[in-house]
Amino acid sequence: MANGWKRETKHPKLLSSKPLLLLLFLTISLLFFFFFFSSRSPSNPNLTSISKPIIQTQIPNYPIPPYDCLKSPQAYPVVANTVEKLKYPFLFSLSDFGSLPDKPHKNIVRLLKGKPFRKPDISATIQGLLEGMKGKNGLVVDVGANVGMASFAAAVMGFRVLAFEPVFENLQRICDGIWFNKVGDLVTVFEAAVSDRIGNITFHKLVGRLDNSAVSATGAKLAFNSNEEIAVQVRTIPLGELIPDSEPVLLLKIDVQGWEYHVLKGALKLLSRKKGEAPYLIYEEDERLLQASNSSAREIRDFLKSVGYYHCNQHGTDAHCTKE
Repeated sequence: MANGWKRETKHPKLLSSKPLLLLLFLTISLLFFFFFFSSRSPSNPNLTSISKPIIQTQIPNYPIPPYDCLKSPQAYPVVANTVEKLKYPFLFSLSDFGSLPDKPHKNIVRLLKGKPFRKPDISATIQGLLEGMKGKNGLVVDVGANVGMASFAAAVMGFRVLAFEPVFENLQRICDGIWFNKVGDLVTVFEAAVSDRIGNITFHKLVGRLDNSAVSATGAKLAFNSNEEIAVQVRTIPLGELIPDSEPVLLLKIDVQGWEYHVLKGALKLLSRKKGEAPYLIYEEDERLLQASNSSAREIRDFLKSVGYYHCNQHGTDAHCTKE
């Protein structure tokens, strides 16, 4: 029996090919998951892993530099959802997830409950308008971009977008969305508030509801008096200083919590373009917010008529204006 045991040990039974392949597969899988999740950890916040999708090959010589998503600390946690029931659906990154207010934002609540995200009106509106402009060359300008709903609605259709957003936390979410939707070659972001002059201005952020941040402290807290307000200094720039006369603009969307009149005044050259070259205009016309910024709907309408925008229709709190 001893000799028999020795003979068995000289020629041990090898594992069959199937277990070996399974072991190899599991090893490779573990290495892959370890590398993937370690690269996404908060200890490595820079978005270096997404350099290829969001680097633009040709960046125009803008008077202020575009926001660099590659150098921005990554938003954390990153929670994405799909805006459904659109002809051109897209992904977006939820804002305010890291610091929930007393009554969490309804979209976050829906996500936590596993419910689909209801399409926001602006996304459907933007895509409906741009559907009739497909094939035309020109920019979509998104002033008050927030987390990029209007910007991505346009970009996934193939339109070039200039997005302006002064709130840093929202900029992080826009960068997330640029990566999710692979539209870095179409979306250029500026960390700035659009106004009627170059400089700086005090901007009021509303903790837990960054979509209601505004130049006016009264406007920021109009609907959410219980939320904490933080005053910060942000850069301002007029659209007339940034968009050259030679650059066609198809659509200008403005949602800046009552600062619309100042944005429009700074876009005088753009809005003064002749019929057929002036952009389709969408702006929020909320009388309470406008009064908080010492302007009014009538003042805006008079200004628009002075540059040829005689046709304005009301869609909820938004006004749609054209020169046709």
